[in-house]
Amino acid sequence: MSALLDRLGRRTEGLLLLVILLVGAVWSLLTPHFLTLQNLVDLVESYSVTAILALGLFVVLLSGGIDISFAAIASIAQYATAVAATRVGLPAWLCIPLGLSIGVALGAVNAALIRWLEVTSIIVTIATMSVYFSLLMWITGGKSIYLLPDWWSTRIVFWQTETETGDLVRITLPIVVAAGAALATWLLITRTNAGRQLVAMGGNPEAARRVGVSITAMHFLAYGWLGLMAGLGGLVQAHRVGESVPNAMVGGELNVLAACVLGGASLTGGRGTVGGVLLGILLLAMLQNGLNLLGVSPYFFPIVIGLAILSSTSVTGLAGRARRRLRTRGAGAG
Repeated sequence: MSALLDRLGRRTEGLLLLVILLVGAVWSLLTPHFLTLQNLVDLVESYSVTAILALGLFVVLLSGGIDISFAAIASIAQYATAVAATRVGLPAWLCIPLGLSIGVALGAVNAALIRWLEVTSIIVTIATMSVYFSLLMWITGGKSIYLLPDWWSTRIVFWQTETETGDLVRITLPIVVAAGAALATWLLITRTNAGRQLVAMGGNPEAARRVGVSITAMHFLAYGWLGLMAGLGGLVQAHRVGESVPNAMVGGELNVLAACVLGGASLTGGRGTVGGVLLGILLLAMLQNGLNLLGVSPYFFPIVIGLAILSSTSVTGLAGRARRRLRTRGAGAG
């Protein structure tokens, strides 16, 4: 079974890569600005926060759950850290762990409610999303924090070069953090016993429980990891824009979910790869960037997102139906 899932994952990634190359070829023919090095690097940086959030959501999807509250969690973690940094005056070495810890704690609240109330994860996280975000807006009055400390708002460049046309290409902190988050998530899923148990639970919770997997621990691992990524994404987003806006991150949940689904993550759990999620992010970024360069209205992009999710889930559903038919026929023949 694991070999079949690996082949299916590679097939999804291969198809995604083919689509990405095709989209890239089309955009490069329609606009000369698309294939410039500066545009491609800027494209990656602009989607770095989305990538961090998608990596967290991917772990939850692998476990067989779904979480809609991650943007609200990211907003709370970001704003609370901004308050600690600007009004309390805490240093970076205390503020950063604080923001990440708040994310983990709110993720753990989701895990506890889902596990012990035995309510469907999407219902619980829609409810907590509303509670988290409404509390944030009520307490803050919707007021932004504009003057972040230098250690947070100063642009950090790890590498830069100047192209022949005079454009500066920079590898900045958000890109490096997103790459680190991808590596950490990959190591968790593929190189730890807990990660393998998480995948097993997503594929068949009852079978996993019978072989000794702690379902409760796996819930806290999955939603806690998403909370960690949400806190990290919130901090990186504030670094990119230089301010903390309470409602800045809410509303982009569909993009994050679309990246995971396009990357081959199953909404029923147990299937998907980190590489597939990153390719899904890249495809979304290319689609939006190309449409922007062509001057297409930004209101059109949500249509693309919706169609992408519908197409991907339809293909997954049809493939699952075909596999069930094959198993039924095989059982009948036996």
